[in-house]
Amino acid sequence: MKTDNNNTQLKLASPLSQQHHASWRDYLEMCKPNVVALMILTSVIGMMLARPGLPGWDIMLFGNLGIALMAASAAVINHVVDRKVDTLMARTSNRPLAKGKVEVSSALLFSAVLGGTGMTILLVQINALTAWLTLASLIGYAFIYTLFLKRATPQNIVIGGLAGAAPPLLGWTAMTGAVEPNSLLLVLIIFAWTPPHFWALAIHRKAEYAKADIPMLPVTHGESYTKLQILLYTLILFAVSLFPFITGMSGLIYLVSAVILGLRFIDWACAMIRDSRPHAAIKTFKYSITYLMLLFIALLADHFIMPTLA
Repeated sequence: MKTDNNNTQLKLASPLSQQHHASWRDYLEMCKPNVVALMILTSVIGMMLARPGLPGWDIMLFGNLGIALMAASAAVINHVVDRKVDTLMARTSNRPLAKGKVEVSSALLFSAVLGGTGMTILLVQINALTAWLTLASLIGYAFIYTLFLKRATPQNIVIGGLAGAAPPLLGWTAMTGAVEPNSLLLVLIIFAWTPPHFWALAIHRKAEYAKADIPMLPVTHGESYTKLQILLYTLILFAVSLFPFITGMSGLIYLVSAVILGLRFIDWACAMIRDSRPHAAIKTFKYSITYLMLLFIALLADHFIMPTLA
């Protein structure tokens, strides 16, 4: 009986001992690598669009490394702030902090190391403008959006979207050391893209956001109103996406791509309003990611191919 009791105690204790056992995968997950990868894609394209020809390897390496580290630092802070809310949502309930695998103090130290290293790299290897703009983006996402806006207003995504729109500008300034009009066009595209992207996910996860008491638009104003807003912002995005061609920043390759990709996005937004396709909300969300990737790749292709055809 004594042995059985000991075995029972060991079985009961084991989940608690595992609860705080963090692996490198847990720390990597807190960095939101998929999100950071998309950000770095737009940063790289910002670098390549800033000047004719390819950027130097040092700017590509150190610029994107610094930006990625600071973006990861902001992501870790997001995990820390949302750790209690994450336990209420199926999509986030297995995150390391929500499961208790990583201590808050360890996560904050990890974030500080990432952010400090990234800031140092940008200051020493790139330029001060890029470093400070990246820090401003980190503060905007990790603190202004995550700590305040996310829980304060259903327009949280619209207002907080500016921080997430910064990567192409950061790539541009890493190359040039200056904020130029064309770089702001890239920011404007992502800024207009952010609301329909996130609101589509919010409709799909409406019940979870309501349970977590987060005032996302479909929770506060209903799905019909949110779907209408998605369509309106998708139309705005379509118009904004034409600006690079209108201003002479890009040519026909980009224009054709922007029109095709934009019309498909509008088609998905209309499908959500009509409720004509199963699981339209989550499929619209997934398409929005594909849309942004292909749109920026089209910008890049146009930048290098069109001069050779002229």
